[in-house]
Formats: sequence, C-alpha cells, structure tokens
Amino acid sequence: MRVTIFGGTGLLGKALVRAWAEDPEEDPEKDKPEDEVRAFGSRDADIRDPRQVLALIQRDRPDWIVLAAAYTDVDGCETNPEMAFAVNRRGAANVAEAAKQSGSRLLFVSTDYVFDGTKTSPYETNDVRAPRSVYGRSKAEAELEISRILPEACIVRTSWLFGPGGKCFPDTILKLARSRPEIQVVNDQRGSPTYAADLAQAMIRLCHTGAQGIVHATNRGECTWFEFAREIVAGAGLSTVVRPTTSDKFVRPAERPKYSVLSPASLEQYGITMPGWQDGLRRFLAAAG
Repeated sequence: MRVTIFGGTGLLGKALVRAWAEDPEEDPEKDKPEDEVRAFGSRDADIRDPRQVLALIQRDRPDWIVLAAAYTDVDGCETNPEMAFAVNRRGAANVAEAAKQSGSRLLFVSTDYVFDGTKTSPYETNDVRAPRSVYGRSKAEAELEISRILPEACIVRTSWLFGPGGKCFPDTILKLARSRPEIQVVNDQRGSPTYAADLAQAMIRLCHTGAQGIVHATNRGECTWFEFAREIVAGAGLSTVVRPTTSDKFVRPAERPKYSVLSPASLEQYGITMPGWQDGLRRFLAAAG
C-alpha cells in the first residue's frame, strides 16, 4: 500500500512515520510487501495551493492520503481567521479534490473543537457540530467539504494530542514545574489526552481496514487539565505543587470546550481499542527521560 502524508513534519506526522516504520500490525508470516510511506511538510507542498497538491498526488499515486497538516494554533486562529480557513478548510478541500481525481482514499484528522462542549456524556460521531472558535469552525467546515467531495473519506476526530516532536501540554507543564514551586491549572475543562504514538497506530489500522465515515479516536479515560497536569508532575518525579483553578482566571482568545470527551464506539466497530491515557503518558515520560 502506498501512503502519502501531508503534515509529515508535525507532531502527529512524525508519529505516523515512526509507527508506519515499525508497523506492528503486519503479520511477519504473511508474504505481504510493506507499506510505502512518503511524508511531506509545508515546504514540500502548500496545501493552500491546489496545483501543488495535485502535482504531488499525481506523481506519487498513493492508495491512501493522510491529511495531518493543519493550522492548529487555536488562539492564533482567532486573530488570523483568514489563515485558519485557508489552511484548514480550503487546504483540506484541495487535498480531497486531488484524492478524488487520482482515485486515492483519504483519512483526514479533525478535532473535538467541532463540538460546543455543553454535553456531559461522550460525544458520538453523529452529534451536531457546534464549534465555538475559529479553529473549530474551520475544521467543522473542512469535514463538510471533504464529505461532499469524497463521501467515502475517513474523518478521524481526536483530542488533547501530546507527544514528542512538537508543542504539547506535558512539555509546557514540565517546563513550568521545573522552574516554579507551585503551578495552577484549570479544573473545569474535561477531555481525553491522546498520545500521538497510539493515535498513529489506530490510524494505520483504519487505513488497513478501509475505514470510511467519521471515527472518534482518543486514548481511553478522561480527566481535567488539572488532573492531567498532576499526573504529569507525579510521573516525572517532581515536587511542584499543582493547584486547581477555573477557566475565568486564564482568559484566552479562543473559547475552549468545557467537555470534549469523544465516545470510542466508532473506533471499536473496527476492532480497535486504544490504551488508557495514563499508560500513554507513562510511555511519553519514559521516552522523554
């Protein structure tokens, strides 16, 4: 299987390249060729330019395209909505159009921010999109565009992504905890931390099984940012005191969903179960040293 990854230089893109190289899902006893994976960053192809995208896809002729490229600075999207929609909506549509023309399958990475965060039980794939931020709207509109252009595409929503090779919450907490005796973290936003390595493995399996439609993929379990931070500090063996606070004490340009836990039912339909978020965090900390 030939695979082309857009966003290959980002946190998730790097995890995908590593995971595909390991490919533990392959049965070594089967006489089956390995997947051919090519990863590209924005310097290789700007997804805002449909000509660049189409030229790359027509050259590689992949069986699967994984679109992990996005403008993910949630607060930056609020101050630069033109960039957010150009990359996240128009760029995604450009990739979908190129996939359609070349006969490639598409897996698009989306987000919990497409929801408003007002539920108190896990979001299902058919829950109504009601984003409250520019970032969320740009991704929600991308989902609609992709579904219109390429109805058989697979849209994978995830949340609270962390891992090596990019900016993430555990890195921020570790830096603060190593320089301060006490830190405050909001305790009124709840979600599911997702280790990039685990998400990458799930995405590879979804490609191998020919997944279609919307799938929610996060590590199992849920917590608040405060609970996540407390686990990070304890796991790193630091003595920093972590205290809970509320979102109104840390006003940000973009509104964050109060509750964004995603139901695993759609992922489990493909026989895929992801580890608990604490397990992913332990492996992240061990790898970080």
